[in-house]
Amino acid sequence: MSGRLEGKVAFITGAGRGQGRAHAIAMAKEGADIIAIDICRQIESNPYPLSTPDDLAETERSIKELGRCVVAKIADVRERAELRDAVEAGIANLGRLDIVVANAGILPMAMGTPDPMDFVDATDVDLLGVMNTVAVSVPHLPNGSSIIITGSTAGMMPNTTDNPMLGPGGSGYGWSKRILIEYSEQMSNHLAPRFIRVNTIHPTNVNTHLLHQDGFYSVFRPDLVADGQKPTLEDVRPALTYFQAMPIPWIEPEDVANLAVFLASDESRYITGQQIRIDAGSLLKFPNGPTG
Repeated sequence: MSGRLEGKVAFITGAGRGQGRAHAIAMAKEGADIIAIDICRQIESNPYPLSTPDDLAETERSIKELGRCVVAKIADVRERAELRDAVEAGIANLGRLDIVVANAGILPMAMGTPDPMDFVDATDVDLLGVMNTVAVSVPHLPNGSSIIITGSTAGMMPNTTDNPMLGPGGSGYGWSKRILIEYSEQMSNHLAPRFIRVNTIHPTNVNTHLLHQDGFYSVFRPDLVADGQKPTLEDVRPALTYFQAMPIPWIEPEDVANLAVFLASDESRYITGQQIRIDAGSLLKFPNGPTG
């Protein structure tokens, strides 16, 4: 099946790379035009590199290569005015807005002395950023639109990002993802009279920069850290694989994007308020968390 999103426009945050870019490309392949935004600069507390202007330009190029229109803007999801300007510029150029993918997120793990501001940075992006994205979009959405939020299995499984090794930033990430569950259910209820649906996707480990960082590796191999070693990808691959019921270390961004396309399409017109896991069975294997 193709052309499932023909004539629609999608607003995607964190579109510079990773899951955001995968969403943009997958939706463009199905006929959607795209409003793509990303911060394109570093947040000091975040230990791994965030997207760059070149990353966002590559997303823009890829969408145009598919024959779709795109409006790409640098914007910070923490700043509602910047998001509003980006959405309005996109609608002025593309004519409408039908799909919202509130995807931008960070995981600012403590790599040294824990700083309470890491919690603030995480929640500002991962929770407030989602709420800002929805807030600037809803006034423009016609009946029957779709809002898709990126959650995490960390919000559904205890003893994951609240690990002390991750510090306040890890706690902020996990807390934000938990609150998003209730937030999305509230919004789905209030928007249901207009047939606007709101659903949250909760992936397990995804093959992105957020996963492949020293802090995350250290959580999976604390034994090596205790011995003064720096864990490598090959050191942590068995532990990452053990985390899922299916024997894989992670899923790909495209696996998440495939579900998002379905949720954006009219095929899911009566699906709303759902918390949908793409976790390869991790919550079945560890219902009380990996240390529960």
